[in-house]
Amino acid sequence: MKLWGGRFEKDTDALAEDFHSSISFDRRLYEQDIAGSIAHAAMLGRAGVLTPEEAERIIAGLRSVREDIAQGKAELEKGAEDIHMNVEKLLTERVGSVGKKLHTGRSRNDQVALDLRLFLRAETDKTKDLLAALIQALLALAEEHAETWAPGYTHLQKAQPITLGHHFMAYAAMFLRDMDRLTDARRRMNYSPLGSGALAGTTFPLRREEVARELDFAGVTLNSLDGVSDRDFALEFLAAAALVMMHLSRLSEEIILWSSGEFGFITLDDAYATGSSIMPQKKNPDVAELVRGKTGRVYGDLVALLTVMKGLPLAYNKDLQEDKESVFDAVDTAQKCLLIMAPLLRTMTVHKERLAAEAKKGFMNATDLADYLARKQVPFREAHAIVGRLVLLCGQKGCALEDLPLAELQAAAAEIEDDVYDALSLETCVRARRVPGGPAPEAVREAIGAARAEMKRLYGE
Repeated sequence: MKLWGGRFEKDTDALAEDFHSSISFDRRLYEQDIAGSIAHAAMLGRAGVLTPEEAERIIAGLRSVREDIAQGKAELEKGAEDIHMNVEKLLTERVGSVGKKLHTGRSRNDQVALDLRLFLRAETDKTKDLLAALIQALLALAEEHAETWAPGYTHLQKAQPITLGHHFMAYAAMFLRDMDRLTDARRRMNYSPLGSGALAGTTFPLRREEVARELDFAGVTLNSLDGVSDRDFALEFLAAAALVMMHLSRLSEEIILWSSGEFGFITLDDAYATGSSIMPQKKNPDVAELVRGKTGRVYGDLVALLTVMKGLPLAYNKDLQEDKESVFDAVDTAQKCLLIMAPLLRTMTVHKERLAAEAKKGFMNATDLADYLARKQVPFREAHAIVGRLVLLCGQKGCALEDLPLAELQAAAAEIEDDVYDALSLETCVRARRVPGGPAPEAVREAIGAARAEMKRLYGE
């Protein structure tokens, strides 16, 4: 008979039992489930609901169950439905009928809400660890390439010259925001729902705050209805993970472009590329492509849980069983992608000469010429039109702006003097952009320092 089967006259249909069983995936929560049960049993003993001897027997039994599950010695049964009932069944087999007292003052509704918070809290910390490693890799690359000239793009067209370090810092900024979001989400998820019961608490004198402290929560949830039915904390993690994946996908797209023959800015290490089964010459950026592709999975996980939650009345509904697979998949996918991206970046070869050569093409100093004229008191809109005509002339002649003779430049604007060629040089164009957050080497180094300070605030390193 099921542990809940007292009011039923016949067994669950085998098809229905298989349909609603969750042990195939929620077995992953066994450590969190047992940690919560140990804390609950200890509290029941202190509150006088259990005798000290009963509490000790239950806790010892739970520890032995945890060890056997970890070592693969305990059989988890589909007929017991979920990890909670499996643990209770294994416990009762070991310690006898006293094991049946563990569930006093508790429901599977508040139990699973607790387990998922404990799980996501730990996985948020792991995700932050992986984000920190990736950010450190980006900061190291930014420092190394603070004076590596590179083309900057808008619309995937050459726009203005920057440094490669500045480009890497853009991604560092994105991932720092992700770190901040995860830190914020963790703060809100760190409240214990245990004691909410099925929906209306319990008549037993539970010491909710004690259990919360024992499990390292900041406090307890404020409302029992919300405590068992809230999954905002899971949605916040999924939303943060989706943004992490979006940023990883953008970075992957650039790695794919940069490693192509058309760009030739980087060469990926052989350890992070693959070949073709038919074309011997191929070296494909499959790792980056997979990261880009897996982004859609995490988006799907977020939308799936949002859809589950959108019409649920209070309090608990079986629909909430659908939260775990989405959460587990998003955790695994995001963490695997973060794990592989840092070494991929650290091991790639950057072709500085190619980057600098491309930064000199495409009239990328045109804005600098307009700025030069504006500093000579030419209204910027007039300067813009003058430079546009000079670009058209260069296109007809097949030369760069800095290749035009001074006389031709002065014919377009009498304010131009021979110092214009220094203003149009690649190095001047980049070094002059010293505004905070800009691409000049000194600005990049200042940004690296600010990023490291933010890392210390968010991560402690």
